[in-house]
Amino acid sequence: MPVTARPLLPFAEQSYVRDLEGLYEPWAAAPAPAPELLVLNDGLAAELGADPDVLRRRDGIALLLGTGVPDGLSTVAQGYAGHQFGGWSPRLGDGRALLLGEVLDVHGRRHDIHLKGSGRTPFARGGDGRAAVGPMLREHLVGEAMHALGIPTTRALAVVATGEPVRRETLLPGAVLARVAASHLRVGTFQYVVATLRDPGLLRRLTDHAIARHHPTAAAAEVPAVALLDAVAAAQAELVARWMLVGFVHGVMNTDNMTISGESIDYGPCAFIDAYDPETVFSSIDHGGRYAFGAQPEIAQWNLARLAESLLALVEPGDQQAAVGALMPILEAFPDRFLAAWRDGMHAKLGLPAGPAEDESIVDDLLTLLREDGVDWTSAFRALARVARGDADALASIVPTQERFAGWLGRWMALAPDPDVMDRVNPLYIPRNHLVEDALTQATVGDLAPYHRLLDVVTHPFHKRPGFDAYTAPAPPGFGDHVTYCGT
Repeated sequence: MPVTARPLLPFAEQSYVRDLEGLYEPWAAAPAPAPELLVLNDGLAAELGADPDVLRRRDGIALLLGTGVPDGLSTVAQGYAGHQFGGWSPRLGDGRALLLGEVLDVHGRRHDIHLKGSGRTPFARGGDGRAAVGPMLREHLVGEAMHALGIPTTRALAVVATGEPVRRETLLPGAVLARVAASHLRVGTFQYVVATLRDPGLLRRLTDHAIARHHPTAAAAEVPAVALLDAVAAAQAELVARWMLVGFVHGVMNTDNMTISGESIDYGPCAFIDAYDPETVFSSIDHGGRYAFGAQPEIAQWNLARLAESLLALVEPGDQQAAVGALMPILEAFPDRFLAAWRDGMHAKLGLPAGPAEDESIVDDLLTLLREDGVDWTSAFRALARVARGDADALASIVPTQERFAGWLGRWMALAPDPDVMDRVNPLYIPRNHLVEDALTQATVGDLAPYHRLLDVVTHPFHKRPGFDAYTAPAPPGFGDHVTYCGT
């Protein structure tokens, strides 16, 4: 019998293209003059049912660039809108990206394969449609770190250099990132259908598609649109709490960057805090602190309100007041949902049981101490685990005035914290900003060795490894205020 060639990626039926005509533009990727595979995520490739060695071949690299697409696969640029830093943009979309297709992984779960930096599309709005090596490697690195931390996230399958320069402040080497996501449906997708396209039929199809793909139990609810908002709100409350528990700042929480699935997406001006400060901002364009570390729950609620507005017509057709009344309890409950996830997460970080603590002020009082003394967030909890094991001086190297913590430590130790629980949830290694910038700078000029070392470290975040002490240290004093950029 003839042997059927195994596909480079086992593409499934394109449900987005099938269900949502009007929400995309068919488009093709731009050619790459001298492609070079920089990074391939072997573990993720295998999970998707692909052979990493095959993807490293010339035809595999062409697929990862979008220039060698199998017959019958329709690459499309997705449409969406969004509030960007609070300002309404009615037509955003994939200006430099394409949905390559959908894959069912070895567990039967559906994933988008999406290309970023693959050339101008009809949504480009004057952009060049390209991406640079540094920002694409950042997205790969941070996505893998978040995955290792157990946080829902999109992930990068590959980064391929194009051999073509990209003009930003200077000329930079170009690259395409192949991103894997549960889907790329966003709050901004719903906004685009309602406020820009004004297509009630498409809104219903989009809602049914989102429910079937991500929150199928909502289909059986009395009002599926209400159940969808409730499911998205629950997922986002948990997600933002988990971000903040590890000190992550997304940096650009526009409505087009909030997924319906509950995955983290778009690692542009993102970073991890060093010293604990809720007002920490890393984005070069966030001048007012809209997306500061401590503002993230409030912004998530604001974004969900925009999703609720988009769903009104499906809740009580013809009776907006009744529709608002059905959706408002979900929005009003969001702060409590977030705080419950945050509280339980902080209790785990402190080795305490979930639920209300015997001393309810134990978390807030610690946060006050950490902020006033400028203590490194990540190091503090690993040091406290050592205190719980009997090392009374474990905090000495990271706090300027250990005596100020004495009273709090006594109260905390009286609650019998479990250091093993602490070490399971408190990372030792995160993508420290100074290490990320150094690795990306060197990768941009062709030396990927520091990048691969850092990637290895942050994808094993919880267990101490000999010879890696430099990766646990906060930024050196000369590093200054860290600033990140969108990379567009």
